[in-house]
This record gives sequence, structure tokens and C-alpha cells, in this order.
Amino acid sequence: MTNLTEKELKLAEKCLGNTKIDPQLYIDNKVNRGLRDLNGKGVLTGLTEISDVISKKIVNGEEVPCEGELYYRGYPIKDIVDGALKDGRFAFEEVVYLLIFGTLPTEEELEDFKKHLFSYRSLPDNFVRDVIMKAPSSDMMNALARSVLMLYSNDLNADDTSIPNVLKQCLQLIARFPQLSVYGYHAYNYHWKKSDSFFIHEPDPNLSTAENILYMLRKDGEFSPLEAQVLDIALVLHAEHGGGNNSTFTTHVVSSSGTDTYSAIAAALGSLKGPKHGGANIKVSGMFEDIKKNVKDWTDREEISEYLLKILNKEAFDKSGLIYGIGHAIYSVSDPRAKVFKGFVQKLSEEKGLTREYELYSLIEELAPEVIAKKRKMYKGVSANVDFYSGFVYDMLGLPHELYTPIFAIARIAGWSAHRIEEIINAGKIIRPAYMAVQPHRDYLEMSQR
Repeated sequence: MTNLTEKELKLAEKCLGNTKIDPQLYIDNKVNRGLRDLNGKGVLTGLTEISDVISKKIVNGEEVPCEGELYYRGYPIKDIVDGALKDGRFAFEEVVYLLIFGTLPTEEELEDFKKHLFSYRSLPDNFVRDVIMKAPSSDMMNALARSVLMLYSNDLNADDTSIPNVLKQCLQLIARFPQLSVYGYHAYNYHWKKSDSFFIHEPDPNLSTAENILYMLRKDGEFSPLEAQVLDIALVLHAEHGGGNNSTFTTHVVSSSGTDTYSAIAAALGSLKGPKHGGANIKVSGMFEDIKKNVKDWTDREEISEYLLKILNKEAFDKSGLIYGIGHAIYSVSDPRAKVFKGFVQKLSEEKGLTREYELYSLIEELAPEVIAKKRKMYKGVSANVDFYSGFVYDMLGLPHELYTPIFAIARIAGWSAHRIEEIINAGKIIRPAYMAVQPHRDYLEMSQR
């Protein structure tokens, strides 16, 4: 806040003094902040067929924590990943088809869909020059949102919310997100970091989404099969996570107003950008860099636990008191995405010669819940979430930090699109939850009496 003037700081102080609500009022009025109770159970606000997130099961009439489960259109995420690996194919495009159309594609349907998706990848004439290159941003999520909103201007039927048109718009955005993100980074890198060259690789129709991301990002366009496979799995695991996560709920809320697809997706991007949501993996990566600098012996359980306690006590790293990547709003015993991902992370660490770093991650995954349990009262258990390993994976892939959250968006727009379509098809009332006013009513004061 160093760029704020004294006047601006005084105005902010006045705003803060007249806006703070007594936290006890939330308890007294039984308001579930964040639409979640103390046990982490969400307030039911809608129905969906797109995905199911399970963290508890009923045993003898009582809810008990269980190993986390994630289903896409009724299919376990682990089975989807294992099935693709068994057949030696990339899974993300198949997952996009499943989430939007509700069924697993046949081999013929999948091949036809991939061709159809690729036909949408090209950007409007001069879009890269006039939008991406002329106004580069140091924040890739803002650049991505701006590009999405600018695409509205190139759509002659931008406000048409009929399902055929919305489906076309969603598939176009899914297809274009990799280019918008990678090209946006190249423009930023050249403009802000003064790279020695500026290059644009057109996407290759023979490559998957994951392969094209690596191909377009790297100057030589080279990548290993394992690199592409791990990135593809990351996209699959991030593609969808129920209707209640912040960005997907945002999609539902904004779509319920009847607005256009570009506005709805831009709003979702704004939500995902937050460090409490899609920006978490950057924090995990930064935290581990800090740990590696300050912990001398990466195998010493006691030394690691002591430093984690310092982080928890707001004495180390960013002084937030958070061990990033540990804990989740829903999962307690385990995050199924992290469990699926971990094996691939280990393989990639071996290929990259970073097994020592992987072992440090594994040890902190084990120790962090113990440290948190000793320090804080917990209403449910904590475990490593998918962000715990995704930042490490992106580091190993050589992805710049600026693209961590856009990669999440490249995946999650599949889920956003499915939920937008579901909201429109099952359109009811505009989503408008209630807020209780706690400001006492007052008599108006004439200017001379104030």
C-alpha cells in the first residue's frame, strides 16, 4: 500500500471504522459464513448431475469422515485416469466430452470431438496483435479475463443464450484457453522481462491439449512423453469439482441472471484468481522454497516439524499462519485428486532428478497434519490437497509461476461450461441468497445537524 496517499489512507480508515461487523452477530443469528457450518458441511443451494464430491459416509446413522471420492458424471475419477492410461491415450479431451455431454464417448465420438474442438482453436484475425500483444499484463489471469471479454466483440451472437449457441461458445473458449494463456505469457515475458525473442507457435492438430501447452510454451517445442502425460492428468484432476466451489458457484450465480457466456466465464476467472482458490498452488511452491532455504536437513522430522510450527505461528514464510496445500473445505481424510496425482509426481521427479525434493514433499505431507492437530482445535481432519503437489509438478515442467493459475483455468473451464449449460437448461429464479441487516435504523440528519 506504499503508493497510497495520506488522504486515501484516511478515507480507508474511515471506511474500515464504519463497516466492521461484530463476529458474535454471525453466531447469534446462526449465519453460516462461507455457506459452510463449523463441520465444513455446505449449505445446500442447488442440484447437479455433473460431479459428486464425497468426504463422509453414514455409519450406524452417523456421518463419519472417509477417504475422499470424486466422481465425474457418476464415474470415479481414478477409473477415468486408469482407463485412459491403460489404452495409452490422453484423457482431458475425453473428460471435457463427458462433463458436457454426460456420457463417455466411443472411440469414433472422441476422435470426431477432438477434431471439432481443434477447429475452434484459431483466434479471430489480428486478435493476438491487437489484444494480447498491444496490452500485455503482469497478471496472466487478468490478461485471460480481458481476452475472454474481448472475444465477446468478435461474436455476432454474443448475447444469444440458447443452448446450441452457448455450447458453441463454451467449446470455443475451452479450445482457445491454452493459446490465450500461453500467448499472454509470451507477451508479458517480452514486454516486462525483455526476453531476447518473441515467438508464437500455432497449435498442432496432431497434439493433445496438454502436449500443445508444452509445445506452444517452449521455444524448441520439445517435451517428453511423461511430461505431457503428467500435465494431462493435472488437467483432468482440475477439470471439475462440484457445483459449490467458489468459481463454479460464481458461474451458476452469474448465469442465473441471464447474462452472456463471456461475462459468466470472466467472472469465474476473477474468482479462481484468488489465493484461497486457484492461486493456492503458487503459495505452496513459494512455501517450499522457503522451507528448503531454512531447513538444513530435509530428512530430519523434528527440524521440519519445528519449522512447520513456526509457519503455523505466523513466524515464518508469509506470516499468514497457513501451511499451504494442507487441508480442504470438504475433504478431511484424503483428497482423491492428490492420491491419484502423487504416483505421477514421483515418476516425474525421478525423470528430472528431483527425488530428494519429492521425499521432502512426502514427509511434509505426513508431518503437517500432526503439527496442525497439536496447535489448533480442528472440527475435521486435514490432509494434503491437489494443490500440494501441482505446484511442484509445474516447477518440474518448467512452467512459469505466472501460468500456474491459468493452467488451472484451462482445465476448470470444462466444468464451468458444463455447469453454465446445466444452469440455463434448468433455469429457475435468479440466485439471490438473503443477508440480514444489522445496522440500526436512524433518523436522517440535516446538514446543519451533522
